[in-house]
Amino acid sequence: MPDLRLEVAERVATITLDRPETLNALTVRLKEELLGAFRSVARDDAVRAVILTGAGRAFCAGQDLRERLEPEAAPLAVELRERYNPMILAMRRLEKPILGAINGVAAGAGASLAFACDLRIAAEEASFVLGFGRIGLVPDSGATWLLPRLVGAARAAELAMISEPLSATDAARYGLVLRVVPGDALQDEARKLAVRLADASPRAIALTKRALERTWAASLDEQLEYEAYLQGIAGSTTDHAEGISAFLEKRSPRFTGE
Repeated sequence: MPDLRLEVAERVATITLDRPETLNALTVRLKEELLGAFRSVARDDAVRAVILTGAGRAFCAGQDLRERLEPEAAPLAVELRERYNPMILAMRRLEKPILGAINGVAAGAGASLAFACDLRIAAEEASFVLGFGRIGLVPDSGATWLLPRLVGAARAAELAMISEPLSATDAARYGLVLRVVPGDALQDEARKLAVRLADASPRAIALTKRALERTWAASLDEQLEYEAYLQGIAGSTTDHAEGISAFLEKRSPRFTGE
């Protein structure tokens, strides 16, 4: 893919936005490639975890605004419905963990991509900025749904309305990222964490992701019942039996996803 790299090693797929000269700004082609990459890893049983990162000094600067000036550019509502929304939904519905390795600025829809990851670690020089208000737009690509759930309503309103950049250090303080590491250590740290995720039971991870996704729309009674339902599924798997055997035998489990 011309604007994106997809590499698989040690059961981890690394998706790298690869337009460094534009700070990995999103074009129609890059959005289509990214959607295709997530659909590809969803079908690949050899992949158990995903890293999403950017090439060069940025994670993603959001929409390529030069493309918006082209006469054939789709209306914004159409562009969101046909390209951005399917991309975010593919990430949230992927039953494999996505780790965002935020290597630089994540701006606009690029910030939304970072928010759509299940976990995030950031380089010291990374930052998050919605910035939609500066060009007279509303935060999109799931930002208004994801961000309040990640940092709370008040901080989400601050980031969405004031549009000041959020440093990596403050993002960690807000709970938006797990940890902040030196830039030259980011990819190694991301891979270590992704390999740990890949070593876990794929079925348990998938069911956990379902439970976390559903919790915001459920009452406590409903969530307790859903947990019981999912635990019934997990408890009948070969992975659960393997986990118990490994615990009793004091060894690392060898999960197969069955």
